[in-house]
Amino acid sequence: MNIYVGNLDNDVTEETLRSLFARFGEVGKVNLMTDRRGISKGFAFVEMPSQAEGSTAMENLNRTLLLNRTLDISESAPPMSKGARKAKIRPSRPKR
Repeated sequence: MNIYVGNLDNDVTEETLRSLFARFGEVGKVNLMTDRRGISKGFAFVEMPSQAEGSTAMENLNRTLLLNRTLDISESAPPMSKGARKAKIRPSRPKR
């Protein structure tokens, strides 16, 4: 299960998130999103192999405080394929 974690404080690290989610089960990958300068963008993705453990973590951690910020946690949508990103859907224009 891939979990979106938003509204993160700039001082949150990948290790902080790993230990937070590990209370609910096995944590696979933690990806803290940063800009080119290495500054946190305020969100991350946490992978948990077990659907049940991931759901429990989301239910228990959503809207809780971490470093004085209220976490916004939800299930992440699966990544789009390259073809889906490149496809441009244009609305049809009425004929004149």
